[in-house]
Amino acid sequence: MVLADFLLVSAGQLVTVAGAASPRRGPEASELSVVPRGALASFRGRVVWTGPTERAGSEVQLEHGATVFDASGRVVLPGFVDPHTHALFCGTRESEFARRASGETYQQIAASGGGIVSTMKTTRSGGRDCLKASLERHLGIMLSAGSTTVEVKSGYGLDLETELACLEVLREHSEGSPQTIVPTFLGPHAVPPEFSGRAGEYMDFVISEVLPQVVERRLAVFADVFCEDGAFDLEQSRRFLKAASALGLGTRVHADEFTDMGASVLAVEMSSASADHLLATSDASLARLAASGTMATLLPVTAFFLGKPFPDARRFFEAGAAVALATDFNPGSSYCESMPFVMSTAVCRCGFTVEQAIVSATANGAAALGLAGRKGMLQPGTDADFTVWDIDDYRGIPYHVAVPDVTAVFTSAVRVWGHDDTGSVAG
Repeated sequence: MVLADFLLVSAGQLVTVAGAASPRRGPEASELSVVPRGALASFRGRVVWTGPTERAGSEVQLEHGATVFDASGRVVLPGFVDPHTHALFCGTRESEFARRASGETYQQIAASGGGIVSTMKTTRSGGRDCLKASLERHLGIMLSAGSTTVEVKSGYGLDLETELACLEVLREHSEGSPQTIVPTFLGPHAVPPEFSGRAGEYMDFVISEVLPQVVERRLAVFADVFCEDGAFDLEQSRRFLKAASALGLGTRVHADEFTDMGASVLAVEMSSASADHLLATSDASLARLAASGTMATLLPVTAFFLGKPFPDARRFFEAGAAVALATDFNPGSSYCESMPFVMSTAVCRCGFTVEQAIVSATANGAAALGLAGRKGMLQPGTDADFTVWDIDDYRGIPYHVAVPDVTAVFTSAVRVWGHDDTGSVAG
């Protein structure tokens, strides 16, 4: 028998997504390992046993004072892992949303002083209190929609002082957060006005002045760059990624969002954890990506929000790529904190099966953040981060568009969000 201090029983479907602690490809990208009438036991926040409820009494020994949670026939799923967000900012951009609705493009708005630079101005002037309030609000919404692990990027400061302030606010929040937060430094997100027309010089500044401070203060786990026409070219991006890697940071790349200029191939060459966006990835670039250990992170709500063609997930799966899903939550091109809506969009418009969408939003999202085997699965040794859904069939998650049926969220086997009448708890 295993010793436990928490036991969940009577899940109509316990979706464990159990398997290897590595990115899921091919048939593994559809394997959910569902346990009907399932039970889950944990000890000190880690899963120690899963199986049918009727076996729990003979295989799990509860310590004195243990908590028992009755899922009452509901679906139980690993907490979502959102591996690409931009939740560190002040201000919103409803006016630009309206301008796009009137026919202007994202690039036209950016060229007129909007876009990333617009949020840079409000973030620089907003101060730490604004950043803290905004971050707490949006991460709280993510939690209520089932995201228990979230990557958060800087990138709206674009100077030394504000970039460091953003990451410091993130660290302060992370210390008391029920969610696991993975910080990413995205200094080369755009060229700020003071370096207008001098992208190379701005990159020199980021590499020599900002990046070392981020590393010295241990403010980030990853470094990211927006490698795209109008942002940073291949050579500038390569220099940044090499410098970040040399200082011990993992790397990620905003790649192939509008054009295939070789950014996803650069991510492969640099052994980056992920290449993200990939709306314009060519067959040749996809072949390189699929043969690598770099995760292909798709952001379908960005295409939805901007009116762009949706990524064809079948291309990626058939090529053998490991695929993750993320919100790309940001104030300009994806004002959406909801992983369930991402999954609905992935299934309805991008060619994902329901099972592929779930794996991409859990186990593969964890792998994209270097957390495979710890997050995104429910099996012995993983963190007991899970969600309870007021449905009896996991396929109802993407089916119920834009209205998440989450009724409780647990991290480390502690309920951190939920309705008071969710299940029954004894301890």
